[in-house]
Amino acid sequence: MEDTKGISDPENGSSIYGGKPPNPLSFSSSSSSAAALYRQTFDGDRDRDRFLAPRSLVRHPSLTKVSALSVENEFALDKVEFVPAMRSGAWSDIGSRSSMEDAYLCLDSLMDSHGLKDSEDGPTAFYGVFDGHGGKHAAEFACQRIPRYIVEDQEFPSDINKVMSSAFLQTDVAFSEACALDGSLSSGTTALAAILTGRSLVVANAGDCRAVLSRQGKAIEMSKDHKPMSCKERRRIEASGGYIYDGYLNGQLNVARAIGDFHMEGMKRKKDGSNGGPLIADPELMTTKLTEEDEFLIMGCDGVWDVFMSQNAVDFARRRLQEHNDPVMCSKELVEEALKRKSGDNVTAVVVCLQPQPPPNLVAPRLRVQRSFSAEGLKDLQSYLDDLGC
Repeated sequence: MEDTKGISDPENGSSIYGGKPPNPLSFSSSSSSAAALYRQTFDGDRDRDRFLAPRSLVRHPSLTKVSALSVENEFALDKVEFVPAMRSGAWSDIGSRSSMEDAYLCLDSLMDSHGLKDSEDGPTAFYGVFDGHGGKHAAEFACQRIPRYIVEDQEFPSDINKVMSSAFLQTDVAFSEACALDGSLSSGTTALAAILTGRSLVVANAGDCRAVLSRQGKAIEMSKDHKPMSCKERRRIEASGGYIYDGYLNGQLNVARAIGDFHMEGMKRKKDGSNGGPLIADPELMTTKLTEEDEFLIMGCDGVWDVFMSQNAVDFARRRLQEHNDPVMCSKELVEEALKRKSGDNVTAVVVCLQPQPPPNLVAPRLRVQRSFSAEGLKDLQSYLDDLGC
């Protein structure tokens, strides 16, 4: 059974939309929201043939040399490729703010939610976190439009990187048109989206949300925070005629990339595509091939990362998943811990488990130290024993 999750409802904080993306302008904020589980299990047996010495050799098989290339090719015949078993959960809390401006979406089966068939590479999943500012409309709009533009693109899923970048920019343009018709929608949002197809993970980010992958307990950052003070963003901002004042872009925004914000004078490029302001919606993409070492993915708004280091969050989530192996409970505990640590923002976390089993305990390998005597050492020892009269 497949559940899609998104912006919280006014009753119990959970959101299920029957497989369809949410209507961008029909949501109300809530103090907390939970996402349902999607479980898939993949099992496989792996057998490997032994390598025997050629018959022409009479030496013991353990002394036979086999090239690394031939061993790899032989194993490849029977190797079962790792396929992640996606199970996701999410949680949001209004925190200390007067209104809820975050949105999220968890689609463990993106294609099924839009009535399409999965690609030959395997099931496709989509996860997104959107941190609004100046209102909730841009976050809700992006939450609904980005996955829609992705599946409607003719180059999906053959060129996911290009498709995701295009979806971000199409959403930005569409929101500018919506704001031109209704000025009350004017707002902005950061956007973080992840697509998993088979073993491939692609993360697109515009803003200061962050995605972190746990690889055998080690935090692998799958996105970079787009803050105005970062060297790369600062150079781009100043080259486009913008400036940074007290850490804020043009003295107004504490992010360097975002969807929306067309109501801010001089922030965005012009509609005709010519060079404009320093605020862009272009996402930065990072990709990786998942392996058996990859355990789970954390996606969160800056309300999480203001009080968690990436490795700290992975350690925290890993311990919780070892206890209950529930991504919904884990995301809830991440949010609650962020609030305990005095996060001063809306807080939203998404946890995507990539394995059916909980993360294993990590045991540092014990090093085997081999000690041996040299011929000179044995001679000295014999001399010492002779002196003792042994």
